[in-house]
Parts: sequence; structure tokens; C-alpha cells
Amino acid sequence: MEEQKSDNTSNSIKEVIKFTVIAVIIIVFIRAYIAQPFIVDGASMDPTFKTGEYLIVDELSYEIFNNPARYDVVVFKYPNQPSVYFIKRVIGLPGETVKINEGVVTVINKENPAGFVVDSSYVDKSHYISDSFESTLGNDQYFVMGDNRAQSLDSRAWGLLDKKYIVGKPFIRLLPPGSIKFFPGSITNTSN
Repeated sequence: MEEQKSDNTSNSIKEVIKFTVIAVIIIVFIRAYIAQPFIVDGASMDPTFKTGEYLIVDELSYEIFNNPARYDVVVFKYPNQPSVYFIKRVIGLPGETVKINEGVVTVINKENPAGFVVDSSYVDKSHYISDSFESTLGNDQYFVMGDNRAQSLDSRAWGLLDKKYIVGKPFIRLLPPGSIKFFPGSITNTSN
């Protein structure tokens, strides 16, 4: 009887160890290649994202399925200091020209050679800017801006974002508890 109890305990311990090892391998794989946590720090995306919000970032979609689209929120390595991560919204796509005149953002591309005004309805009126700027994007370059235009260190300040720095896009906001949401920051009512 004592021997049977010892065998059961030994088998249970082996199963727990096996389960733990498999779970750790799966978690490490997911963390390294599929999704990673990101904590918002700063007011550059206010009111869409606030300091302290905990996001899970989808790292796989842009690698396998598609490229960033206009109005996507992306998490990326800051090109001037790749150990630092930023979160911004994609405004300009590869090959386009982005013009800002008195805060109005216009994009010129093949489909719109005369340009179109970028939808900024998600920008709080107190976060508008009155500066002017122009830049033409190369292949695999994106123009990104924070939703809080007045307090954002973005492509207007440090230049265009090469695709190689893009980590992914927010998949879910987990914290604070009352703001849990899938695909936070997504904009669906845009024509361009």
C-alpha cells in the first residue's frame, strides 16, 4: 500500500513537471513571436490611450498577413533609440506625400493626386496643432502621429518610420479593468 501511494505521488509530480515545462515553452514562444505586453507611458495618444494602460500587442499580423493601414495604431521601436517603444497612429503610407498646413493633414497618392484631407475626428479639439510640414515617404516608410498632436513626439519631429521598427498593433487592452477592449484605438468610419 505504501509503495502504491509513493508511485502515485511520483507520477503526479512527473505530470505536474511535464505540464509546467510545456506551459512555459508555449508562453515563451507566444511572448517571443506572437504577442507581447506593452504599457502606455505618456500623453501622446490621449484620449485614445492613457498612461498605465496595459496592452497586448499582436506581433504576427504585419509579419504574415498584411501591412499597416492608414489609421492603424502601431507599437514600434523608436528609430533614434530602438530600446524605447512608442505607440502612434499611421497617417501616411509608403510612396505618399504628407502635407500639414495650419494643422490640416493632407495626403497625396496615386489614387488622389490632388490630395485628400485625413480624417481627424478622433483627435480631441484641444489636441490640434497649427504647424506646417511636408514629407514624401519612400518604400517601407510610414508617417505616424499621436492622437494628442500637441504633445506627440512623432514623424514631424524625428522623421519617417521604417517598417522594420514596427513591432505590431494593439490586440487587446487589459487594464484598467473597466476599459477592457479588443482592437483598442481602431477607427472604422473612414473613407481613405
